[in-house]
Amino acid sequence: MKRFPNQSGQSMVITFVFLAVLIAIAGAVIDVGSWYRAHRQMQATADASALAGVQELPASTSAALAQALDYADRNDGGVQSQDVEFSGTTAPNDTIKVTARMAAPGVFTRLFGIDSVTARAAAKARTGTLGSARWAAPIGVDERHPDLQCQPTPCFGNPSTLDLNKVGPGSFKILNIDGSRGGTSSATLGVWIDRGLDAYMPLQWYWGEPGSSFNSSHVRDALKNRIGTELLFPIFRDVRGGGTNFQYEVVGWVGWHLTGYKIGGRGVLEGWFTSVIWEGIESEPATGDDFGARAISLVE
Repeated sequence: MKRFPNQSGQSMVITFVFLAVLIAIAGAVIDVGSWYRAHRQMQATADASALAGVQELPASTSAALAQALDYADRNDGGVQSQDVEFSGTTAPNDTIKVTARMAAPGVFTRLFGIDSVTARAAAKARTGTLGSARWAAPIGVDERHPDLQCQPTPCFGNPSTLDLNKVGPGSFKILNIDGSRGGTSSATLGVWIDRGLDAYMPLQWYWGEPGSSFNSSHVRDALKNRIGTELLFPIFRDVRGGGTNFQYEVVGWVGWHLTGYKIGGRGVLEGWFTSVIWEGIESEPATGDDFGARAISLVE
């Protein structure tokens, strides 16, 4: 009877080989996963740093650089001065690019001579004047207001007032910012003041709200709720028509820090103009004047 040779030793060798391969693959998967997480971490840092820095543009690249570096340092780091660049997209110095990088160590890949890899990510953010604004309030501001005549930007922080005096026949600077025509309920006007219009409001002509609609409990309560906060008001340049046909030409937006109000036979808002970063769609290309209300966004 023919005997087969004993192959138990060969099986053990093959088992060890396969086991070593499986361990190497598992180790590689763990390291690659760690590197991927490091990359995502750097991408988050780059995105947030760019959004922090762009809020200072286009006024000051030095302030934007400081903001971007400070944000990165207070989080995961990985951003140096040379990693921050500025450029112009629709206006000079309206765009910032931040590159974040860090060494991501390997564990199992060291067996193959790979001690670490560099996790690198970049992000660009842009600022621009608002072509459309969301969450605006329905109170119109005359472009000829003295504090809007300062150059190159409005006079921010100067205690001032906004009056709701009659502009034309039957119109008191209250706009139907949703594009509708005719009377809007005082409850709706109160919501627009308290929360803002939940829609994007483009630059165009808007119908005026007939009558002194500001003289209502809904508007008073809304203004009371907003004391100490910023509102976004549309700026009008021209008017036309009369009564229910009265219209305002909206050419931009401005932030207003509300400190008080007086509502009686006439309406007066107390506070000051302020620069704001607001939700909206940037103008492309940049159009109109910059009244300090701007949108920011990450761009490709």
